Amino acid sequence: MSDASLSSESLAYRHALDAIRAVEPAVAAAIGAELHDQRESLKLIASENYASPATLLAMGNWFSDKYAEGTVGRRFYAGCKNVDTVEALAAEHARELFGAQHAYVQPHSGIDANLVAFWAVLAQRVESPALARAQARHVNDLNEADWATLRRELGDQRMLGMSLDAGGHLTHGFRPNISGKMFEQRSYGTDPATGLVDYDALATSAREFRPLIIVAGYSAYPRLVNFRIMREIADEVGATLMVDMAHFAGLVAGKVLTGDFDPIPHAQIVTTTTHKSLRGPRGGMVLCQTELAEQVDRGCPMVLGGPLPHVMAAKAVALAEARRPEFRDYAQRIVDNANALAEGLLQRGAKLVTGGTDNHLVLLDVSSYGITGRQAESALLDANIVTNRNAVPQDGNGAWYTSGIRLGTPALTTRGLGTAEMDQIADLIHTVLAGTTPGTTGGKPSKAAYVLADGVADRVAGQTTDLLKGFPLYPTIDLG
Repeated sequence: MSDASLSSESLAYRHALDAIRAVEPAVAAAIGAELHDQRESLKLIASENYASPATLLAMGNWFSDKYAEGTVGRRFYAGCKNVDTVEALAAEHARELFGAQHAYVQPHSGIDANLVAFWAVLAQRVESPALARAQARHVNDLNEADWATLRRELGDQRMLGMSLDAGGHLTHGFRPNISGKMFEQRSYGTDPATGLVDYDALATSAREFRPLIIVAGYSAYPRLVNFRIMREIADEVGATLMVDMAHFAGLVAGKVLTGDFDPIPHAQIVTTTTHKSLRGPRGGMVLCQTELAEQVDRGCPMVLGGPLPHVMAAKAVALAEARRPEFRDYAQRIVDNANALAEGLLQRGAKLVTGGTDNHLVLLDVSSYGITGRQAESALLDANIVTNRNAVPQDGNGAWYTSGIRLGTPALTTRGLGTAEMDQIADLIHTVLAGTTPGTTGGKPSKAAYVLADGVADRVAGQTTDLLKGFPLYPTIDLG
């Protein structure tokens, strides 16, 4: 195929791979192989998506060479006027898209965004009053005694967040994560009978525990959260409401989640990643009310290293895409597809946590198939169905082996698959799981080893390939 007949995206990537290949051929080969693998697989990981070629290309440029500590117009390095342009543009798009009073687009990841949020609240609620008491303008102005007192106060605060097995996230105060080392943490869970958030129990816990921060948001909760009620609980106990909407930001941006289910009008501070349902580059973002803007903007150097201007440029591109009218249609189709996938699984006898979904994800309890989440994840991967194992409420298999798998529809919705295809996918998943039995390791039962019935993996992988032929990934890109 001649260059004249290739799309601009194809030419861009072919030339880019040629340049990489000239230095390190193995990296160029891995990039090409990754595109091939993603094209051939049913990607059902709820935290993954496919960014547009424009978004991806915005990351591969000389903005990567710039140091830009500080914020727009207030840098510690000279020569950042072009960085100011893309950062300001990304923040403007974020404010307009979400209706937020302030946006900070520097965080490198979701955990970085959460750290910025935690320390912004600590700075507002703990550090600022301490400075006022000491009649000091800056922490460097404190004497040793006052500084020691402030350090103790900063380390003696409490956080209330959703438990991991109920669908919460590691960064919401759990010991293996830095958030659990920063705060004294208590978890709220879900009603054992329904799997839904129990707001009355949450309120009781908040009154007893008196946290500085209540964290709402989830990574594996298939229903909606009422942020109006969450804010009422937070206000009653004097807590700041922080919402981590990393998983469902695209549904907020696409106006599928509105009113009580939109966190922006209710929470003082909201964090998100930009690469899940928002369909942007890998990165993070903080949205907040004006009262926290000054503290949030100190994210670098408070907890962040130098900003990544090339990623902020890509965020600006992705957020501009999300402001287009067609993104709302996309967001609605994500939810429609998740409902269709859930219904297809239920019709085939699968057991779903909460019995269904209201958002972009489905949590499948695979114990009804007699296997663990790890066995299910591995067996599905053999058939080119990519998922991730996930704990379910009161999971007896723990967080490593688990009893569930998490399924999400953002990526396949990006490829154009619809509700009819979701029913087919439900059938493929059920076929694999029904054909999987526990295996042994060294003659002993294993929670990881599995046996897949003869021919199932090849047959389902073939059906997967046939299904995806009608929904090509990055159809404008031909690597040759």
